[in-house]
Order: sequence, then structure tokens, then C-alpha cells
Amino acid sequence: MGKQFSSILPEYKEFIQRQHIFFVGSAPVSETGHVNISPKGYDSFRILSDHQVAYLDLAGSGNETSAHIIENGRVTIMFCAFEGEPCVLKLYGTGAVVLPDTKRWHELYPLFNPLPGARQIIVVDVHMVQHTCGFAVPFMTYTSEREKLKDVAIQMGEEALRKYAYEKNLESIDGLPTAFALNKNNRT
Repeated sequence: MGKQFSSILPEYKEFIQRQHIFFVGSAPVSETGHVNISPKGYDSFRILSDHQVAYLDLAGSGNETSAHIIENGRVTIMFCAFEGEPCVLKLYGTGAVVLPDTKRWHELYPLFNPLPGARQIIVVDVHMVQHTCGFAVPFMTYTSEREKLKDVAIQMGEEALRKYAYEKNLESIDGLPTAFALNKNNRT
């Protein structure tokens, strides 16, 4: 079962900050809905407090996490040690979606290094942290970030990316609305 904690301990903060990748898991309430797991890279994760984290979500073809958070709030973030001592760390919590041009966006966005294609910020109120062994996680060596997403975002431009989000990121694969769908009427 692993060790469980009600907050992010200092040693786990250090572990998180050393990782080059994390995984986000979410799911709809429906038994027939699709569970989503997304890998995230770049320097896009921030620890806001012992009980709250956020990540800068970048443009993409899907927006499952936003739809699931809107529907039920549940989200899990997982970190794996691919180098050094084995460790799997999971942050269980309730998420919120922060869209550009909102008060909360302007409070949070300066905490991140600017990344082309920034689509939304996902904030997670963490209610449980679980540390498990990770003994079966393989060793893998970090080489570098992939630049493709940044290159595409720069090539498309900020306005085209916003238009894409409001046209292509409106619902999950199960038809659930995302924050962009709910905000579409407010965007003029």
C-alpha cells in the first residue's frame, strides 16, 4: 500500500523538483468513460504549498483532464524516479482549471517560465500523498526535452493557438465539456 501522508513533505518536494516528467491521471464518473493518463514535460510544474500544486498545461489535441476536473474534480499526479533511488510518488487531489486572461491566471502564470502554447493552468488541492517503492521502474537517462511542441506553438502563434483551443478543445473523447466550452460564451 505504500506510505500515505496528508501533505507534501520537504523530501518529496525535493524529489518532485528533480523530475523531468510527471503523469496526470483523471477519469469521468461514467463506467463506460475513458480513463486518461497524460505525460507532461518541460519545466511546467510548481509546488504552491504543502497542500497545493499547479502545472502549466500546453496546447494539445486533447483536453481530457479539463473535462474530468469540470465533471468531478478528481485528479492524480504521479512522479517516478528513473534515476537514483527508486520511488513512485502520487499526489491525489481535487483540481481546478485556470484559463488565460483571468485574475487567477495573472496570479499564477508569473510562477512559470514562459512556454509557447500555454493553454491553461491546472491547480490541484492535494488531500493525500502516497509514496511507494518503485522497485520495478526501469532506469532511464534524461537526454533533453523535445522541442516539437514549442516549435509548433511558435509557428502557429498565440492567437491561432487560442482559436484552436476554443474550436478543438471543447470536449473530452466521451463528450464532456471542458473549461473552454464553458467559457466560450464569455469569449468575444
